[in-house]
Amino acid sequence: MRISTSAAVRILCVSLLLLCAAGAQGEPASKAAPESQKDAQTVKQALAEFNSLIGGWRGVGMIKRNSRKGAWSENAEWVWKFKPGSTSIAYEITDGKFLKSASLSYDPEQKHYQLATVLPDGTSRDYTGSLSKDTLVLESTPDSEGAIYRMSIRRLNEKRTLVLFEQRNKGQSFYYRLAEVGYTREGTRLADPGSGGPECIVTGGAGTIQVSYQGKTYFVCCSGCKQAFDEDPETYIAEAKQKAEERRKQKSN
Repeated sequence: MRISTSAAVRILCVSLLLLCAAGAQGEPASKAAPESQKDAQTVKQALAEFNSLIGGWRGVGMIKRNSRKGAWSENAEWVWKFKPGSTSIAYEITDGKFLKSASLSYDPEQKHYQLATVLPDGTSRDYTGSLSKDTLVLESTPDSEGAIYRMSIRRLNEKRTLVLFEQRNKGQSFYYRLAEVGYTREGTRLADPGSGGPECIVTGGAGTIQVSYQGKTYFVCCSGCKQAFDEDPETYIAEAKQKAEERRKQKSN
């Protein structure tokens, strides 16, 4: 029995589709499961601890404290990032000697912060840690030579932040200083939430950028929050109303 060319093409296409479907069934699931609604709120609340970092910063790095030898200047920006199933804060550095970029997230199951970094040479290094008062302390896993790296992000006040880089070699019980970057906020930051200034409708941080929906004006703290609001304004407006109602009830009790 002879098969026409068109029939042969159809059979080949069907066979390829069946093979693709079979291969897809054997593929592993996504490494990171999407955040549930409850987890998403927990993550956002945990990251909201760092609302005071959102914005642009000018930094001066020093190998030795109070010594200009080997010092450098850099700029950095912290911006909220919202993606389907994940929430994080991006940390982008220009002219940095120890970091090129980083992404701060929170694991609601392990209850710790995660910082995925890209170094100036393009390699990556991941940290985990916790917040103690105004300092986020993060440690890496040992590298191929057994060295562990530590980063401490300390918020001094609204206009000053320090980032300390340290290292502990294999067999050592102590960390030694690699460098420290002292950041000063660019421009003047608006008031904190609760102090009478505008509040970011997405994260509750300081509102510095105006957005509008259906003729009403709201505020967000960064470009990431502006994008999130523009994509789904009704959800964030509803959340803000719910928070305001909860605060009103707490005050009345």
